[in-house]
Amino acid sequence: MTDNANLRRPRRLRLSPALRSLVRETELAPSDFIYPLFVRHGRDIAQPIASMPGIFQWSVDRLEAEARDIAALGIPAVILFGIPASKDPVGLENFAADGIVQQAIRAVKAAAPELVVITDVCLCEYTDHGHCGILNRGEHAHPALPADHVLNEPTLDVLARVAVSHAEAGADIVAPSGMMDGMVAAIRTALDAASYEHLPILSYAVKYASAFYGPFREAAESPPSFGDRKSHQMDPANRREALREAALDVQEGADILMVKPALPYLDVLHALRLAHPEMPLAAYNVSGEYSMLKAAAANGWVQEQNVILEALTGIKRAGADMILTYHAKEAARWLI
Repeated sequence: MTDNANLRRPRRLRLSPALRSLVRETELAPSDFIYPLFVRHGRDIAQPIASMPGIFQWSVDRLEAEARDIAALGIPAVILFGIPASKDPVGLENFAADGIVQQAIRAVKAAAPELVVITDVCLCEYTDHGHCGILNRGEHAHPALPADHVLNEPTLDVLARVAVSHAEAGADIVAPSGMMDGMVAAIRTALDAASYEHLPILSYAVKYASAFYGPFREAAESPPSFGDRKSHQMDPANRREALREAALDVQEGADILMVKPALPYLDVLHALRLAHPEMPLAAYNVSGEYSMLKAAAANGWVQEQNVILEALTGIKRAGADMILTYHAKEAARWLI
């Protein structure tokens, strides 16, 4: 007598590698990546970043060959972070016509015109105190506020000037990252007034006060000289707040939303995907995430290629349309 119960048992798909690709739900490709670049003054510089193996600070003259290499791998975009020649309370080089990022924009566009050039719009790399805004001190002192409090409105004025300066240098997208209240609206107003209505804003809409940023602060030479950034970046314990922050940026005119970091916040990324299905969504696979995998691979604890591609696939599966990642070049080589 036949055991019909066995015929009715649900079965998992057990497919050959060739057939598995037919049912794969998430495909990773070089076109998903945005590659971060750190740029500094000087000539013939490719300064290794000790905590981020394989990542460098580039001088502008060396940046051109790097841009061509990135484009040849099928990576469609870069995001630029600048290290200024000198720092001050406001970060004057941030919006100077000959500032380091402005020079880098022109160099990348000349070398690889097909690359989309995104620029980080913030103050922390340029200020002598390392914070993301103008502080309540000196000429900006307000007696009703605590000393060294980050002042929102004066910071918005600077961010608007930076965004317009980047647009004038040829940036394709500006990306405000400071989590200041009203930053998207202020930048949108300034860009429109300067006849850059077409220029998109990629907002760091959901940026957590994360412990995963440590290597970046070495790379960008931007650690705060005191305190932390918890007054304006988000509490890692909060998810509903992320939805409110993103909704505000959508109302202010953001064209792309971003979650930062990526891997510890995949639930937040997915929640935003559901809440704003109409919006392009980015995720920043940050320096600490990169360095952890690099360190584990260097010690032989994980298989480097497999673990990196699995992590990036997870970010895309959670809902990201684009991934800012320091793994972009090596991942692109594995995928093409």
